[in-house]
Amino acid sequence: MTAHHSFHKAPERVVDLEAARRRHGAQADRMLTLLTAGDPLADAVIAELDLYGTQARRALDAGLRNGLASLDEQPPTAVAALLKQLETTPSWVDPLMLHRGDVVSLSVPPIWFGLCAITGALSHAYGSPTTARLLARTGRPTDMAARRLSEAAVWARQTIRPAALLRGRPGYVATVEVRLHHARMRVTSLTDWDMGAPGLPIGQLDMARSWLGFTFIAFQALAAVGIDIGPDDERYLYQYWSYVAHLLGLDESLHRDVADHVGARRLQDLLDATTPALDENSTALTAALVDAQAHALAGVPGADLSEAQLRHLIHSVLRRVFGEEWGDRLGIPSVPAETCLMHLISQLNREARYWQTYSPASAGEARRRRALEGFRPQPEAAALPGGASCRRHAGAHLSGVSAA
Repeated sequence: MTAHHSFHKAPERVVDLEAARRRHGAQADRMLTLLTAGDPLADAVIAELDLYGTQARRALDAGLRNGLASLDEQPPTAVAALLKQLETTPSWVDPLMLHRGDVVSLSVPPIWFGLCAITGALSHAYGSPTTARLLARTGRPTDMAARRLSEAAVWARQTIRPAALLRGRPGYVATVEVRLHHARMRVTSLTDWDMGAPGLPIGQLDMARSWLGFTFIAFQALAAVGIDIGPDDERYLYQYWSYVAHLLGLDESLHRDVADHVGARRLQDLLDATTPALDENSTALTAALVDAQAHALAGVPGADLSEAQLRHLIHSVLRRVFGEEWGDRLGIPSVPAETCLMHLISQLNREARYWQTYSPASAGEARRRRALEGFRPQPEAAALPGGASCRRHAGAHLSGVSAA
């Protein structure tokens, strides 16, 4: 199949092309060329899987787990080309980094990684009407929400673990499967999709939006609850996820210049300039996502916040990340000040993370510095939705909202 489709005359998907050109110059026009760009290697593999069936699938599975050179028989052309691309490690990749894994994401407590990173990433993906429209056609949002949350969480955890992206490891295989799933979605949607203004569904720009969801958006959401990272961590994060982008088939022009949050925000601005107004599909998917996440977290053993409190917390985080205007567009309700836990949780998380940066050998110096600053942290207080400290303070801040 053709991976790069003809570009249509008027880029109606672009909100304000001239404003984008004034702000971003030639990069804005580069984004236009990607409106209908797919992933040639993955798209061709899907065609071969459909043509050759089990034979091609077996060759692909064996190649992913054991490498192209391990195959006894020559695989189909596209399968071989994809495996060769995957096994050609870019020169900018640090092998030691791959062995360490995404140490920045791994430093985030799992409950916060799920509430902020996974929910933020999926909400950001749903901010693309082309993605939201395609997903809405596959079933009712409320029926899909829990499954998509689970799938995204499993994939992310597989991806960030030490050595996860080495050839044949679970994160490597899972990431390529995500890439092929995107290609499959493109194929199945093109038969009756209007290839005009919205552009190619799940194409390069939508994939870039998803990639930013697990990097920039995820850590903006974490910062909103007091889990901040420094410049060195930012650089490591984007270096690691650039290799994830390579495995996902994302065009290098979209991710190689993104080395920190500043660069990510520039890419975010460019994507926003090529995103049309959100519709009811985006709002329905986001609402279902928030409900599913709040329900799941309320069921975690030891959780002391109710489902309603968790929903309010997620709404607060998302509105802080996306801003008031985009929050309104996504249908994320404002949270009354008397039911908002953001200030309390941010303070607790910052205190906990401050102490976690010190080794036992420097703990005494840490206490001395904090005392001089007039700050008395409590390292034993777990700044989690189910933590005792959070539960203690929640009663004072959530009048009328019962705890689970």
